Amino acid sequence: MIAPRQNPLAIAGLARGRLLVASLCAAFATIAAIGLLGVSGWFLTAAALAGAAGTVAVGAFNYLIPSALIRLLAIVRTVARYGERLLSHKVALEGMAALRGSLFDKLAAQDSRSTKVDTSPGEASNRLIDDVAALEDLVIREPARHAALVSAAVSLGAAVFAGIPALAFLALMLAALPLLFGTVSHVLTQAPAEAAAEALGDLRRHYIELAASRAEIATYGLADQAMAELEPRVARLDHARARLFRAEALQGGLLTLYGAFAMAGVLLLAQASAPIVALVMLATASAVEAMGGFARSLLRRASLDAGLRRIAALDALDPTLPEPLTAQQAATITLGARSFAPGSRVALTGPSGSGKTRALLALAGMQGPAVPLAIDGIDASACTARQLSAQFALSPQDAPLLIGTVADNLRLARTGLTEAEMWDALDAAQLKDRISRSEAGLDTLLGEGGGTFSGGERKRLSLARALLARRPWLLLDEPSEGLDARTEAALVQSLGAWLERTGTGLVLVSHRPAPLALCKERVEIGALT
Repeated sequence: MIAPRQNPLAIAGLARGRLLVASLCAAFATIAAIGLLGVSGWFLTAAALAGAAGTVAVGAFNYLIPSALIRLLAIVRTVARYGERLLSHKVALEGMAALRGSLFDKLAAQDSRSTKVDTSPGEASNRLIDDVAALEDLVIREPARHAALVSAAVSLGAAVFAGIPALAFLALMLAALPLLFGTVSHVLTQAPAEAAAEALGDLRRHYIELAASRAEIATYGLADQAMAELEPRVARLDHARARLFRAEALQGGLLTLYGAFAMAGVLLLAQASAPIVALVMLATASAVEAMGGFARSLLRRASLDAGLRRIAALDALDPTLPEPLTAQQAATITLGARSFAPGSRVALTGPSGSGKTRALLALAGMQGPAVPLAIDGIDASACTARQLSAQFALSPQDAPLLIGTVADNLRLARTGLTEAEMWDALDAAQLKDRISRSEAGLDTLLGEGGGTFSGGERKRLSLARALLARRPWLLLDEPSEGLDARTEAALVQSLGAWLERTGTGLVLVSHRPAPLALCKERVEIGALT
């Protein structure tokens, strides 16, 4: 069962009153459905008995009122069901949109070095997409839970006409159904549901990692190897989902048998005429089916309990976002035993895999340091992400870009940017000619992953964004990767001029010799450990 702090409506931030109208519509639809079945059963049975009794009985039989009532109940059921679906989906969709925005804000506010919640791209997307979608499904099903209670009450009211024994038996069957199927649901679905959620998260994380390297995979013909990495994870997910689906099918079969047993008991214990017995039996069938909504809801809740716990953990995070950064006094940085004054230009050297990129990420506040790093004498791990962000602007090796315009991506650097400042930074990054040739200019649209921009162009756009941040220190990871020699030489020259003009310090990682000419100091990363 779900703990109170994991109640779907509470997690979604929805008040129960917002679903009240939808619940009322569901209740009317259920009452109409039970009435439709019951009156139809009574009508058919009474008509058959009248026909068997002879011509006089047939002439005296009033079929107009039952026929009109059946049509009325059919119309009420249709309209009420439509209203319930429309309103519940409206509430759920609006609520989930607000919830996703709230969760994203809380993720963005976290210091990835210290938060206890996994904020990796795969895990974050799992929480914001699949887990929230599952919560949306539970919210949509909430009116059906209320309707199930109304269904039970209506069917018990009808069972009064069949006598006390039938009424007591039906009351016992309906009362036992949620408890019985809740237990069955927990036993059958808890383990496979958690396994499926874990397998899906693992598959998504690895898929995102491989998708980020899709160009290299295609270039070097590694598609088969990539698929081989994903296959066991896909098989694990399929196995867990197959177990979950089998459990759901088994529960559906048990519910059908339960309904048949309830109808048989009412039939044997009923003390009324045949038309009344037919009415009560069909009302019983409808009530058991509606009460099955409780069972299905319990199945969903058990299946998604792990997802609800993940959302609840994320929802409990502090949503306070840092205030916009103001101009900061340049700090002295210490790498190992060496200190560098503001405005210094330092190259981190060492073989691939030695930790150069991690050192840059540690200075940017995105990872914990693996080598001794200090800012104004304070260990980098003791500095807040905000303090580090105030000092360092990072242009990483993978150059992440948003879907939007060139200007949209540049405005991420800081608020209040003018077009003149954007063009100045693009000029320094050797991207001004490329953007100016486009008819849209700064409004040139970028698709997913940078769209039609080449790897070198995406890298330079990321560099321009870092320049616009106007931090005291600039962190560059392979800034000229993917550039031809001519463009690389122009970039080094313009970047050097920018650094001279602004007095910005530089910490550089590059395996290419040309950018290293910007730096007067070099630090072997291996010597820092």
